[in-house]
Amino acid sequence: MKNLILVFLFSTTAFAQFGIFGKDPLINQENFDKQRIHWGYYLGFNSLDFKFDYLSVTKDIDVQTTTGFNVGLIGNLRLHEHIDFRFEPGLIITQRNLTFPNIEDDVDKLREVRSTYITFPMLMKFSSKRTGNIKPYLIGGLSTALNLGSNNDSPDDNSNNVFRMTKWTNFYEIGFGIDIYLEYFKFSPSIRGVFSTRDELIRDNDPSSPWTGNIQGMQTRGIYINFAFH
Repeated sequence: MKNLILVFLFSTTAFAQFGIFGKDPLINQENFDKQRIHWGYYLGFNSLDFKFDYLSVTKDIDVQTTTGFNVGLIGNLRLHEHIDFRFEPGLIITQRNLTFPNIEDDVDKLREVRSTYITFPMLMKFSSKRTGNIKPYLIGGLSTALNLGSNNDSPDDNSNNVFRMTKWTNFYEIGFGIDIYLEYFKFSPSIRGVFSTRDELIRDNDPSSPWTGNIQGMQTRGIYINFAFH
């Protein structure tokens, strides 16, 4: 997660070298934000975790996060000078490795949870006044996601090395970014927190399963760092 934040900061600093933050910069894309509707796309990275709640006191399940990949489209509807509605359908690829501390066998105690989400975020963007070629903004909203790697329909469970999750889930997102107006396009790096609003775990068939028997709830949380081009 720290590495992703460093990538975000580095990208913003790198674009600053073009002189767009100068005292009297040449104004780029002066009428860009007057468009009622415009389109774009984004590429980015993610680091997703799980938040666990337990039925009884126990050692925490260890979650090892990895750096995943984001890609998607942007549809932007201008509602007001400083308010936009965003629809950002995308593909989120990630992996989380779970280690169950109460299981001794090295194979059984580890579960590699690979997830491929198709997300449908509906977001509101609140922008400040443009200064030169930059405009900071806040963004937040809700999204629905389809997990293609959920194993939702599998009759097997962890006793057969199959970790199951719900096929559909909901998230809320909140974050901030900067619109940077370049000569031929607008570049918008952003960083966001993402949080599931529902339990995503499908329990094992055995109610006393050492993997899922003591879990009250399991929810995704993490960050996205996206680089948007308009």
